[in-house]
Amino acid sequence: MLGLAEYLAENGCRMKRRGVFNTKRSIRECAAADECSSLMDLVSYGGNPEHKKNPGDFGLTPPSSPRPDKTLCDGVGIVSRRQALRLLREGIRRGLISNQMRGRFPQNIWAVTSDGAPLEAQLENPDMGIYHGYPLPEHDPFRERVLERWSS
Repeated sequence: MLGLAEYLAENGCRMKRRGVFNTKRSIRECAAADECSSLMDLVSYGGNPEHKKNPGDFGLTPPSSPRPDKTLCDGVGIVSRRQALRLLREGIRRGLISNQMRGRFPQNIWAVTSDGAPLEAQLENPDMGIYHGYPLPEHDPFRERVLERWSS
């Protein structure tokens, strides 16, 4: 039995590329150092099988289930939970957290890989501070804001 993506691919159809992105995303102008420090200790990384081609050590169920309309972590070299958590915490350390809060956690945290790929982490469990992340698509205009803030 074919999934939707396979069926569409076999029949010459393409998934429509997302053309509209969340325009409400914004990075805080300044986050207090003590807030960032405590936040770094509270967050964890869960992952999402839709953004994985290879499961690595993420312990996801299903292990991987990449969707054609999703960006894949594998494509920017993120293959371990430890690496993803390090990037999440580095984004916090550099103050790349969203204005939008869900309880005590920011809705989004941004980071950039050592190869210059901008990433977005999204809060998936606001009670426990668990995030999943993904590379920002190349046609997402928010990429430039993340890259500028990361390098400043």
